[in-house]
Amino acid sequence: MALHAVSPAAVSSLRALSLRLTQPPGCGCLPKQLVYSSTNFARLQAGPVDFVGRPLVLQHSDKRAVLTHATIEEIEAEKSVIEEQAKEKMEKAIETVQTNFNTVRTGRANPAMLDRIEVEYYGTPVNLKSIAQISTPDATSLLIQPYDKSSLKLIEKTIVAANLGVTPSNDGEVIRVTVPPLTSDRRKELAKTVAKLAEDGKVAIRNIRRDAIKAYDKLQKEKKLSEDNVKDLSADLQKVTDGYMKKIESIQKQKEEELMKI
Repeated sequence: MALHAVSPAAVSSLRALSLRLTQPPGCGCLPKQLVYSSTNFARLQAGPVDFVGRPLVLQHSDKRAVLTHATIEEIEAEKSVIEEQAKEKMEKAIETVQTNFNTVRTGRANPAMLDRIEVEYYGTPVNLKSIAQISTPDATSLLIQPYDKSSLKLIEKTIVAANLGVTPSNDGEVIRVTVPPLTSDRRKELAKTVAKLAEDGKVAIRNIRRDAIKAYDKLQKEKKLSEDNVKDLSADLQKVTDGYMKKIESIQKQKEEELMKI
């Protein structure tokens, strides 16, 4: 194939045509975004820029990213944590009510009657059970044997001050507590005490439910749960609460029946 020489004028014309083809219509120069000077390169290295080369300012936030719509699995996970914590606290509230019921004496002698007795032992209040052995030699009396006999008078005085409706006697070695039969009036008084203790337990259960609802509301404010989610979870929590309320009513009824026995 024969080679033909190209004149300088032709080369110049070809360059001009190529330049026009790369320019946008109506523009007599190259677009600025196509000019990569050392200055523009430095700006690119410094951070992101917009379409005309101006640096972009990124907005940062210390807040955690939250879910606009929680999945079923996420809702169940939140429910499980909050509800289990509430149940654990409610169980402890039931235990407290039962312990308090045990301190209310019935017609029979029971060491649990003295569970809440605290003795000022060498300037420190301590539970009676920690400084003495308590037994029931018969159905109408308790026998208290202190590990330190010097505390006999102090124990006797503390039991009298507790106003349990029992009569302690100190023979210098042990303290015998006689449990007299319950009179009709005394039974009514003790029944009122049991009712008060039961109501205290119910208040504790309600407060636990209230705190759990607040935890759900907090998740709603954080956009992790919707209003409908919170309503459904609160309804489920109410069923749990009702169950523990019934437990308190059950042990209250049982205690009241014990008080009525001769």
